[in-house]
Amino acid sequence: MKQLIYVLCFLTTISCAEKKEKTEETTLEKAQRIHESVITIDTHNDINVKNFTDSVNYTQRLETQVNLPKMKEGGLDVSWLIVYTGQDTLTDEGYAKAKENAMDKFEAIHKLCEEIAPDQIELALTSADVKRIVDSGKKVAMIGVENAYPIGTDMSQFKTYYDLGARYISLAHNGHSQFSDSNTGEAGDEWLHNGLSDLGKNAVSEMNRLGIMIDISHPSKEAMKQMISLSKAPIIASHSSARALCGHSRNLDDEQLKMLKENGGVVQTVAFSSYLNTEKHTARAAYMKSTYQKVADSLGIDWYERSQLSGLSEGERKAFMENYPKVLKIGKELVKTSADAPEAVNVSDFVNHIDYIVNLIGIDHVGISSDFDGGGGIEGWDDASETFNVTLELVKRGYTEDEIAKLWGGNLMRVLDEVQATAKKIGEEG
Repeated sequence: MKQLIYVLCFLTTISCAEKKEKTEETTLEKAQRIHESVITIDTHNDINVKNFTDSVNYTQRLETQVNLPKMKEGGLDVSWLIVYTGQDTLTDEGYAKAKENAMDKFEAIHKLCEEIAPDQIELALTSADVKRIVDSGKKVAMIGVENAYPIGTDMSQFKTYYDLGARYISLAHNGHSQFSDSNTGEAGDEWLHNGLSDLGKNAVSEMNRLGIMIDISHPSKEAMKQMISLSKAPIIASHSSARALCGHSRNLDDEQLKMLKENGGVVQTVAFSSYLNTEKHTARAAYMKSTYQKVADSLGIDWYERSQLSGLSEGERKAFMENYPKVLKIGKELVKTSADAPEAVNVSDFVNHIDYIVNLIGIDHVGISSDFDGGGGIEGWDDASETFNVTLELVKRGYTEDEIAKLWGGNLMRVLDEVQATAKKIGEEG
């Protein structure tokens, strides 16, 4: 009898083990479940207005890194579409030209959401909008402004931008603006304002008043310090990584990251190769530079380095931007079969930065961005269709569903809520 009981217990144990093996969730299945359940937000995707027409637009699977089909394929819920204007002269003529460019991009985003594909994507202005739109089954567009240069010296334009949907604005880009010094001044230790100009200080107050998040990804470190000291609300870095792991001036050092934590803000770690791993990027970039040039030559296309773009005529720059995705696509396909190609910066390198920043300042102050269609993209997350790979890597690293939800946009939405609550308070007190 005792022997029979042992046999029954043994068989029961085997049965339970087999059942557990069948029902236990794999890492892939866990990642898929989490990716489906959390709201995924990418805070920086550049646009070209030529892709927002009746005949060519984001309803199609274009060669752009972001469009609606690729967002659906990769499970990317929210794309911050960027109103970007390059730095030019600090003159009325320069401001006027830049303003036209900015307004064209605002118009393009509104056209996508209101005319081209209102059944597929909607513009969100608040975190509540984001949840509502995602729950409806549509994708979400939000608007960020990269470089306040087009505003000129007319402070009323901040309200205009806000009314058009802008929910974060950077006061500088590559080059010092009328508002703020840029991180680019670090190379030659050349500064225009030693941080913020008086106009820039007023801009901080105005953005607080309106409920616009202040983006410190491109301004100088001194400008960031001044923004934090002046701002009554948390700030963000819309697309920056950790300088301790990659010494690029666009990244934030430990002091800046700790200041961001104290401020209650968030840094959106960016999948930009040269901001993630200098050694791997340099070797791969040299190889890809040669490859892209060969592709451009074979197609009879003029090809330029990013550093040359500011010196091009408007027509040359337009032609380059139109051909850019095509050349990149062909070049990347060629490299896949090249045995001598150096290893590319990848999703693992990207999540290394997330790990570092989380360990330094905590899970509540870190987010995710790509800078797609603006130079961003890495192996494994080279366009929106590959978004799931980031979640998969986070699961492999041991992040929980709640933590992944924070990284994929929960932290950013918390900051937006706080910025908007601050604006409401300022309005009530005023």
